[in-house]
Amino acid sequence: MWTPKPRENDQSAAAYRRKGLVLMLPSLRGGNDNPGQREGFYGEVDDVIAAADYLASLPHVDPQRIYLGGHSTGGTLAMLVGASTNKFRAIFAFGPVASASYYGANYNYYDLKNIEEIKRRAPILWLDAVRSDMYVLEGAVGGNVEDLHTMRQKNLNPAIRFREVAGKTHFSVLAPANEMIAEKIIDAANGGEEVEITNADIRELARKK
Repeated sequence: MWTPKPRENDQSAAAYRRKGLVLMLPSLRGGNDNPGQREGFYGEVDDVIAAADYLASLPHVDPQRIYLGGHSTGGTLAMLVGASTNKFRAIFAFGPVASASYYGANYNYYDLKNIEEIKRRAPILWLDAVRSDMYVLEGAVGGNVEDLHTMRQKNLNPAIRFREVAGKTHFSVLAPANEMIAEKIIDAANGGEEVEITNADIRELARKK
């Protein structure tokens, strides 16, 4: 989050830091020399929730205004976290898939033939459990946009909104969207309306570089 990234592929989430917001990038079990075993989208849900609990304990953080975001595999994890807790003011999942099993053995550390293990890690099966406002976003050009369509078609939960950004890819959607979300979070904290990503916002994102 400290090294500048190209605008067409900025996965750093630095837009929030640049706006003066507290940005936490938690490291999960079994990765980056952490203790424990990687579970692939299961125990890691608990790690994200534990990170939020720690963040809420800090004196300079408003525990009522903690947001969660993630991109690609992180977007999939964010959706699963959202199905497990209502601790977050809102959740922004960029480019997730309907089931983590789609990632194959590179990101899953369990028996991919075990149907129950697959179900636990499939956001599409847990849409009705989401209680926080959730925005699922993806660029309309390639990426995981078909998964967005599939989940949107199945979804009956009004807390979840699916937003497809014309002309953007799985990566180029990130910079303008994160900048917009950061501004909305600040506005809400200063007494403005709750964070909402409208269809008009999506049209504006499509025009931005």
